Amino acid sequence: MNFWVTYPIITHPYSPELLTKTGLTRFCVAAEEAGFAGIGFTDHPVPTERWLRAGGHDALDPFAALAFCAAVTDRLRLIPNILVLPYRNPFVVAKAAATLDALSGGRFTLSVATGYLRGEYQALGVDFEQRNALFDEAIEVIQGIWSHDDFAHDGMTFTARGQSANPKPNPHPPIWVGGNSRLSRRRVARYGNGWNPFPAPRVMAQTTKTPPLETVDDLRPMLDELWQYVEDAGRSPSEIDVSFGSNAGGSPGDENFNPEAQLEGVAELAALGVTWSGIGVPGDSVDHAIEALQRFGESVIR
Repeated sequence: MNFWVTYPIITHPYSPELLTKTGLTRFCVAAEEAGFAGIGFTDHPVPTERWLRAGGHDALDPFAALAFCAAVTDRLRLIPNILVLPYRNPFVVAKAAATLDALSGGRFTLSVATGYLRGEYQALGVDFEQRNALFDEAIEVIQGIWSHDDFAHDGMTFTARGQSANPKPNPHPPIWVGGNSRLSRRRVARYGNGWNPFPAPRVMAQTTKTPPLETVDDLRPMLDELWQYVEDAGRSPSEIDVSFGSNAGGSPGDENFNPEAQLEGVAELAALGVTWSGIGVPGDSVDHAIEALQRFGESVIR
């Protein structure tokens, strides 16, 4: 099992020290020293004020933040959690991802999904109703421009005639598909290297228009379906990473955190084929976040 952590800008407003060079450097170094295998950043370029006031959170640009992390670490995988792919022209995504992968020594994972904030789509000038078609087109373009010179594509909003982009990543960064829907699992089977669903309590699932996913009992049938799709595509489940965390034992930021319960929860996930376990840490201060990283590293990872 690999463990990864999402940078704890998890509220609005955020703790100002999380947006400093010193704060981010300390967090990245502490995560690597604690034994974490990856770090993630969320993607919300222009969320609505209504969403923020209703419990949403602010965010850094994931490519800029992950590039910073690449410069101060040596082993952490760099994983947007997640990149809303239809927000951006796919050629721009391909260039940013290839650049970050090259400068980090091949440590980038492209974890992508369609997103759900209609207001953010509107502000970015992207048709919310076309998000699935745009997503599938983006994957085709990214894989194409990573692999070929003189690449051509008739897009929904652009026309490419004989384009080239270098550097070309070799091997390609893994592509993880985020989301809890059946469509996300079909996409993984067709072209993905990993599935990155997200915990969605039933109340939240109504807001995000996604299937609820709270417990291992919710996850199990989804994984059974994923493995069937993978095998139908002529692939092996061993080729596919799955990322999902266990809340057993509580939060590592709490004094009553129970590492034994967490280890049992992680073992249950591993038995189902989960290969990456994501955790959250407090965002009220850098010191508190680092204390949680160190506690989790000492009591669970090691």
